[in-house]
Amino acid sequence: MANVLLLENVHPTAHEMLRAEGHTVTSATSSLPASELRARVADIDVLGIRSKTQVAADILAGAPHLLAVGAFCIGTNQVDLANANARGVPVFNAPFSNTRSVAELVIAEIVMLARQLGDRIREVHSGRWRKVAEGCYEVRGKTLGIVGYGHIGSQVGVLAEGMGMRVVYFDVASKLAMGNVRVCATLVELLGEADFVTLHVPATEQTDGMIGPAQFAAMKRGSFVLNASRGNVVGIAALAAALRSHHLAGAAIDVYPDEPEGQTDAFRTELQDLPNVILTPHIGGSTSEAQAAIGREVATSLIKYLKHGTTSGAVNFPQLELAPTAGTHRIVNVHKNVPGVLRDINRIVSDHNANIHSQILGTDPQIGYLIMDLDEDVTTGVHHAMAELKTTIRARVLY
Repeated sequence: MANVLLLENVHPTAHEMLRAEGHTVTSATSSLPASELRARVADIDVLGIRSKTQVAADILAGAPHLLAVGAFCIGTNQVDLANANARGVPVFNAPFSNTRSVAELVIAEIVMLARQLGDRIREVHSGRWRKVAEGCYEVRGKTLGIVGYGHIGSQVGVLAEGMGMRVVYFDVASKLAMGNVRVCATLVELLGEADFVTLHVPATEQTDGMIGPAQFAAMKRGSFVLNASRGNVVGIAALAAALRSHHLAGAAIDVYPDEPEGQTDAFRTELQDLPNVILTPHIGGSTSEAQAAIGREVATSLIKYLKHGTTSGAVNFPQLELAPTAGTHRIVNVHKNVPGVLRDINRIVSDHNANIHSQILGTDPQIGYLIMDLDEDVTTGVHHAMAELKTTIRARVLY
């Protein structure tokens, strides 16, 4: 059974599911300093994190028993994925579970921006009565531009159409449009059409700073921008300038280039105190439903990997799933992707007078991943011989 460490207040559903499988689970409610994390992972088989824990190369190097990393969130840029891959460590995330929660927040913010509700709420809380209609609009009939039409972006589009909005999207990949949503050929085309622009893209070199002075200038005067994706996507200084010049009528920002590691009363951004700007502390997926679903999704992936070797859903590993067969014995092997490995492994099995009932191999540029079911219980001998191959990164007997 595996020794599991869950950090950053991973939802109890994950704890319960992993313990139910017989694994030992320890936890912490926050991320750990690098020095403490290095000490804790030395004997860990599975590490569970959220967005704040940085799993860099030195952390992975100090975790010789680490079998898998579970990122209980969407993003995985906090993990050195290439290094984990080279060490035979798959990384699993939760690409679906907080989709609805983020989409609902975006829709709520669109209405809030259109009606300047953030300003009115602050005013009444401070004792000021300002009944305003100028610059306040219904969202029905307005155009929503979605940049990144993935799981969340497409769900936002469905909800927005239900409210009577026109919806257009731009994505670097071809996507099937849902409902009456229309694709834009370029980002500039979308920015020029949309009354509201909402961003739902991953953190990559291509999206770093993708919305800056030129993009704000291309947007309609009096339009709005919302970012619930990644903090490095929008240039904060450029956004502040566009708001101060009244080229933009408002913004809703949930993610920032530099975010605190924990709770604090000292967070600062240039966007504070600007009119009709909604600022939230990275809470897009912070609902009970989303966190429970994320716990189930990632824990399920980890359990399937530990139990059956399944890597479907891993972000840095060949995607393999081989259905269990009664009466067989399973062994998995991660190896360098060089010629002759499968020949050597099959020879080992043959030398042990075993028959391969079924096997599946997947490769990427660095590694190969093999799942093999044997009819005879010779897995101990096969495992030892596999481990001695210079090409083997990790070999594991499952049952």
